[in-house]
Amino acid sequence: MFGPVLPALAAGRRVITVDLPGHGHTADPGRPLRYESMAEHIAALIAYLGLTDVDVMGYSLGGGAALRLAIQQPGLVRRLVLVCTPFRRDGWYPDILAAQSQLGPEAAAVMMQSPLYGTYAQVAPRVQDWPLLISRLGELLARDYDWSAGLTAITAPVMLVFADADSIFPAHMVEFFALLGGGLRDAGWDGASRPRGQLAILPGTTHYDISVRPALAEAVIPFLDAAVFQPVS
Repeated sequence: MFGPVLPALAAGRRVITVDLPGHGHTADPGRPLRYESMAEHIAALIAYLGLTDVDVMGYSLGGGAALRLAIQQPGLVRRLVLVCTPFRRDGWYPDILAAQSQLGPEAAAVMMQSPLYGTYAQVAPRVQDWPLLISRLGELLARDYDWSAGLTAITAPVMLVFADADSIFPAHMVEFFALLGGGLRDAGWDGASRPRGQLAILPGTTHYDISVRPALAEAVIPFLDAAVFQPVS
């Protein structure tokens, strides 16, 4: 998903790309997809690789898994970047929610004409599982969720990145930032009262192209490279 921006992200750091269950090279898990279990899988991968204090970046569905990881295993995450990710299901526009609820075998047949399927077909261990993946995604995305209460468990600085023509309400973006402590007061002339996290809305982007736009890396890299900022209480 991040292919075109990976060279920039990897220029000064080790980058590990993760295929979620049923995605990419990873086979269907044989059970329904859940954000919580995907977060557990990522935590297990981090432990397997012997890593600590990792920076985690997730986009859309992957952002949900990344957010759950930071809630469920806050000690593992040094910095968190969430791209086009709501914290509550009603953050999506109603027509997007309707489209998500229609994901199933019939939608899978139509989506075989999309670039997404072309990528899937190149690497999937069982290409015939494409309808199963789309059905599992439809079932996952139809489930209601509200993770606002869990946000207080996150200890890492968080950067929220959205497109200016996203599939998510702008009001939801601002609400998310506020729940993380952002946008609640003036930062002061010296910036001493600025929040630990950041909010970026990238101009000229959509939910569907933001992950491959150079502007994404340009926004994220300074956040990852900066010293951890401790705001004035």
